[in-house]
Amino acid sequence: MSVIRTADFIQSIADALQFISCYHPLDFIQAVGRAWEKERSPAAKDALAQILVNSRMAAEGRRPVCQDTGIVVAFLELGSEVRFEAGADLENMVNEGVRRAYTDPDNPLRASIVAPPYGQRKNTGDNTPAVIHTRLVPGDKVTIKLAAKGGGSENKARFAMLNPATNLVQWVVETLPTLGAGWCPPGILGIGIGGTAEKAMLLAKESLMAPVDIQALMERGPADWKEELRLEIYEKVNALGIGAQGLGGVTTVVDVKILDYPTHAASLPVALIPNCAATRHIEFELDGSGPAGFTPPSPDDWPAVTWQPDSNAIPVNLDQITREEITRWKPGDRLLLSGRMLTGRDAAHRRIQEMLERGEPLPVDFRDRFIYYVGPVDPVGDEVVGPAGPTTATRMDRYTEMMLGELGLMGMIGKAERGPEAIEAIKRHKAVYLIAVGGAAYLVSKAIRRAKVVAFEDLGMEAIYEFEVDKMPVMVAVDSEGHSVHQQGPAEWRIRLSEIGGRS
Repeated sequence: MSVIRTADFIQSIADALQFISCYHPLDFIQAVGRAWEKERSPAAKDALAQILVNSRMAAEGRRPVCQDTGIVVAFLELGSEVRFEAGADLENMVNEGVRRAYTDPDNPLRASIVAPPYGQRKNTGDNTPAVIHTRLVPGDKVTIKLAAKGGGSENKARFAMLNPATNLVQWVVETLPTLGAGWCPPGILGIGIGGTAEKAMLLAKESLMAPVDIQALMERGPADWKEELRLEIYEKVNALGIGAQGLGGVTTVVDVKILDYPTHAASLPVALIPNCAATRHIEFELDGSGPAGFTPPSPDDWPAVTWQPDSNAIPVNLDQITREEITRWKPGDRLLLSGRMLTGRDAAHRRIQEMLERGEPLPVDFRDRFIYYVGPVDPVGDEVVGPAGPTTATRMDRYTEMMLGELGLMGMIGKAERGPEAIEAIKRHKAVYLIAVGGAAYLVSKAIRRAKVVAFEDLGMEAIYEFEVDKMPVMVAVDSEGHSVHQQGPAEWRIRLSEIGGRS
């Protein structure tokens, strides 16, 4: 019988979450490296290079690969012969490990959890509580699987109760384009089939814990129906041409994972959950001999990929930019931003709207400014700001007319596509929408020279900052005429891939 000490359990949870914050799983990095090697789309190849370089920088600097350090999901398998110290409370132990990991002064992680989930939505301050799933199994060990799941990919989870005669592959292929690019492809698709509604979702989430092995499967061939499905979905999803960051390209997913469970004869529950370019998960065991240990990958394990700004990138001085100047930008243009910009995301936009409705003066003047949709990690040491990658801009679509029309904002910076309502507002006000690479948060933060909170400090990571940046790399995603790179790029590459067979 194994006796698990409370201190060892908590330390192992905390150490594991710190570890995955800055170290990608090696199999995922190698898969992204292969995607970079075969990518033919210049825009997608540049995005993949930024993701790979950011990953290596985060590992070397021991800082988060993404500013969204996720909601913690824990799968616990408790051996029936395991005993915990007297008074142990499993959920409290997990949450104490989360608390210690996310408030570590040497590498603070962003607290993103709000409670209650509807209404006030106040940040809990330490990223607790975790979402915990527990199962009793034979044996004398505890197996722990941890994931830190970013909101951008989690928001793209989908569930359907299909007719048993439905073509499941077709459902996946039709569903993927509706997700947009907010889940930061390339990533991994987790698919749960069977059981009941909640079981299918759980299967999809747990499937994402498995290592990337699609290339090995392609080489040896499928051994059962699930492996056949994996290969078919992998090929057909990549043939969609969505590509890295939704810019159009060869690789949209680097693997497809499937778990299944028997279901009712009248049912076919199917869940789909994507993992993003900041894939973070780990599995370890506790046997009573002490806390778990984690070995960092070697620097030589990363692909030999470098990144430099495009030599044709347009330098932009945000302190002198004019509306006439932005009308010359076209979708796909690379820019290097220097000067001052504001930041803001969901909670800040909502508060701005409420203040306007009450007739209250705003603490910030947005006229002819650019706003960056970001919730940064707190800085450490001599950092100006921690990792500060973009959040999904689509969530701000409902506020776009207000920001451009009433407040005179000139431009926005985020990730992923904009919806029809936002694009129409951009076109109407001759504004512009730019994107930074989701999954390159540490790389982006190196362009930030100064940062200060200028409004709504009580919102924590959702406060409004003023950043001063130097050569921050971005791309024009929607120009002043309403043309969108997220519409043009995938459409072009879907045709190209169909002409060459669509294989990746």
